[in-house]
Amino acid sequence: MDLRILKTKKSLYDALLHLMGNKSFEEIKVSEICDKAMINRSTFYAHFEDKYSLLNALILDLKNGLEIELSKNEKIQNTKEYYLEVIHLLLDHISKNRDIYMPLMINNKNSIAMDMIYSTLIENVTNKIFQEQKEENSTIPVAFITHFYVGAIFQIGMNWLQSNNYYSEKEILEYINLLIPDHLL
Repeated sequence: MDLRILKTKKSLYDALLHLMGNKSFEEIKVSEICDKAMINRSTFYAHFEDKYSLLNALILDLKNGLEIELSKNEKIQNTKEYYLEVIHLLLDHISKNRDIYMPLMINNKNSIAMDMIYSTLIENVTNKIFQEQKEENSTIPVAFITHFYVGAIFQIGMNWLQSNNYYSEKEILEYINLLIPDHLL
C-alpha cells in the first residue's frame, strides 16, 4: 500500500481514537475527525464512506493484528500450555494496542470491538480443539468447550484492560496455571 495512504489512515485512526477518549462515537462528526487529523473532508471521503467505515477499518486492522499474534501459538501441543499462551498473547496484544482499546472498549463500550476479539478467540480455540479431538475422543461438544475457555480468556483480558493492569501479566499467568488442570480439552 502507498505510504501516503498508510499515513492518512493512521492520522484518521489516531484522530478518531483521540476524540473517542473524550466523547462517545455517536457524538463525533466527520468534520471533527478531519480537523483533528488535519485532513480535508474530500481526503476522508476518498478513503472512507463515513465514520462507521473508518471505525470498521480500524477494528479490522486490530483483528488482523490479533490473528497474527494468536497464530504464534500453533506449535504448542500441550493443552494447558496452549491456553496459557493464548492468554499471554492476548494480554500482549492488548498492552501493545492499549491506546486503541481504551477509547474503543472502556470509554465507548464498543460492542463491535468486543465482538471482534471474542470471535477471533473463538475461531482460534475451536481450531485447536478440533485438532486435539482428532487425537482424543471427547464426549464434550467442541462449541461447549470453546465457549467455556474463551469466556474465561476474554473476561481476563477485559478485566485486565479495565483495571489498568491491577495484576501483572506474570501474576495472571501464574493464577491461571494453578486453575487449569494439566490435561484437558
